[in-house]
Amino acid sequence: MTKHLKNNRLTFNEQCYALLSLIPKGKVTTYKAIAEALETKAYQAVGNAMAANPNPIKVPCHRVVNSNGAIGNYAFGVDKKIELLQSEGVIIQNGKVMDFKAHFFDFK
Repeated sequence: MTKHLKNNRLTFNEQCYALLSLIPKGKVTTYKAIAEALETKAYQAVGNAMAANPNPIKVPCHRVVNSNGAIGNYAFGVDKKIELLQSEGVIIQNGKVMDFKAHFFDFK
């Protein structure tokens, strides 16, 4: 069962950013996992929140990838996202997180 982390005192985007702060270096999560933690299926809205992140240095949206391990987009470009993830010990090959299950952070 998913541990629900919804907080109605925050906007949807703020709730997404609060969840991002829980993801440690070297781990990644998915748009879907964030949405499920917020009790919604608004996966695309999570992606939009990542794109609108006002503080990508403090709020690590580079740690959010697609459910199949593909890197996905990033405000500063895919190469920068790969660089940041690799600096945290996440191995990327052919645009995907290698050993995805070992690096996956779930909010459950």
